[in-house]
Amino acid sequence: MLALCLASLSQAESGLDLSLDLKPKLGQPAVAGYESAVMPDGRGLPAGAGTVTEGRAVFARECAACHGADGTLAGNALVGGLGTLATSAPVRTVGSYWPYATTLFDYIARAMPYGNEKSLTRDQVYAVVAYVLHLNGIIDADARLDADQLPAVRMPNRDGFEVAPAFAPITEPTDTNE
Repeated sequence: MLALCLASLSQAESGLDLSLDLKPKLGQPAVAGYESAVMPDGRGLPAGAGTVTEGRAVFARECAACHGADGTLAGNALVGGLGTLATSAPVRTVGSYWPYATTLFDYIARAMPYGNEKSLTRDQVYAVVAYVLHLNGIIDADARLDADQLPAVRMPNRDGFEVAPAFAPITEPTDTNE
């Protein structure tokens, strides 16, 4: 144990950066290959494309075990729920709740399939997004999505969220003990 500590100290003294801060510094360009978020307007979407038909095959292989063959598996449903958000039993799915299709791309690209995250190619992500949107009746069966078409998809709940009021930062500290 002592040898391990001494080895660590000698590396630290040698000028090696042993920190775990992997984020780019503010005001500095991101490291090549560093992830960027996809914005609702489509900024950050990568090149690539996928069709509903291609997505059906990828979904069957990579997604159906958790979401069901048709995306309606209870507890992990991606499909359905339209008209339920204002009820006492809302069903929050891609089709009923999500305000932007670009968010779906970003989420799938980063976090799916569960247990094998980030294993899908860009084209496969576009294809799965197309298939899930089709299952929800949002796009046609012959649709093809890419960085130009995806931001144009109008989600059913796009206007279901309220914009947060403007935030005015406190300029002087307040004393809560008075």
